[in-house]
Amino acid sequence: MSTKKKLEFGGVPGNLLLVLVLPVVVAFLHFSVKYNDARLFAYDGADWEGFFRALVPTWEAAAIYLGWFALQALLQAFAPGPIVQGTPLPNGKHLLYKMNGRASLVATAIVVGALHFSGVLPIRVLHDRFGELLTVMVIFSYAFSVFLYFYGKATDDRSTGIAIHDFWMGTGHNPRIPPHGLFDLKFFCEARPGLPFWVLLDLACMHAQYETYGFVSLSMVLVCAFQLLYVVDYFWNEPAILTTMDIKHENFGFMLCFGDLVWVPMTYSLQAFYLVDRVHDLPLWAGLLFVALNLLGLYIFRAVNLQKHRFRQSPETATIWGKKAEYLETKQGGKLLVSGFWGWSRHFNYVGDILMAVSWSLPTLFGSIVPYFYPIYFTALLVHRERRDHRICAEKYGEDWEAYCKRVPYRILPGVY
Repeated sequence: MSTKKKLEFGGVPGNLLLVLVLPVVVAFLHFSVKYNDARLFAYDGADWEGFFRALVPTWEAAAIYLGWFALQALLQAFAPGPIVQGTPLPNGKHLLYKMNGRASLVATAIVVGALHFSGVLPIRVLHDRFGELLTVMVIFSYAFSVFLYFYGKATDDRSTGIAIHDFWMGTGHNPRIPPHGLFDLKFFCEARPGLPFWVLLDLACMHAQYETYGFVSLSMVLVCAFQLLYVVDYFWNEPAILTTMDIKHENFGFMLCFGDLVWVPMTYSLQAFYLVDRVHDLPLWAGLLFVALNLLGLYIFRAVNLQKHRFRQSPETATIWGKKAEYLETKQGGKLLVSGFWGWSRHFNYVGDILMAVSWSLPTLFGSIVPYFYPIYFTALLVHRERRDHRICAEKYGEDWEAYCKRVPYRILPGVY
């Protein structure tokens, strides 16, 4: 079907540009750190030949990644875990999701540990073959997105009829295998292949630094610990993902597919890659300050999201800070939370995200802007996401959303924005 609705992310030209350029951005960041002394704009002395040679895919890298993806898919399908009901769909129905992230994470740790300590697949291989793996993962994400495009049209068609936009945004909202089964492809890819692989890349960098210098720097320990804590927290509170914008509103196309499978593990591990060959003294007081900042960010992120999640589960009985949750009732029947952190701003959880992002980069100190790519990009992403969410809600709730915005005037940071 066709639509005259304004297309997101720059329409067809913007969608096509993002599909083509995002893999180049990831590769360029890797080039900058490893082959150009973490410089963005100066290229004298850069090892272009080594960089392009490292990107050549190999069967070994393909076997590693496909084996990894298959392991995570098998764990999602068969590891034990409770069945949880998702938020209501527009037709009033609820999808079911299997929450076995904790069991899968433990099983993954056992398998990876066995492969490493047996010598079959030492974890440092992920660091040494980063370029090969990146190319394999990019090829896989393109191929998987083509599958999602046709599978979505065949099972849950929400396409616009504009091919490149539908490829970018997705043609199906909740593609499942089988179509009415329990294995939700978007829910699976949101975390399973990407988040644990990000942690493994961090550990590979830590191991590479240890083998090179005979010790692990405090900066490396902090970066790896902060990011491991984030991933463990995610799986510990796995059901909270069901109330996020990705799961509730987005179709599943190249945007989320590439983001989940490639962008997250291969760019979020940038700080650890940067630190492998950049060992510096970090004062203990600075390390403690970074720990405090990270824990504050994690607390805000988790506490704010849990308030919303618990409210969505039982809006009539939920309590926040010892009081009954307050909300605005909309004509569509939806309820907009206006108490607790959600009375401070419409997305105070983003403050926690940004604080954590900054704390992950600060241990790299200030020798290059490259390891600060994540907090810079992520802040821009969150502002853009808040704007999209605002537009979606304004269209959905109309005058009720205007009343909500008057009740909660700040978008992210109270008193500032």
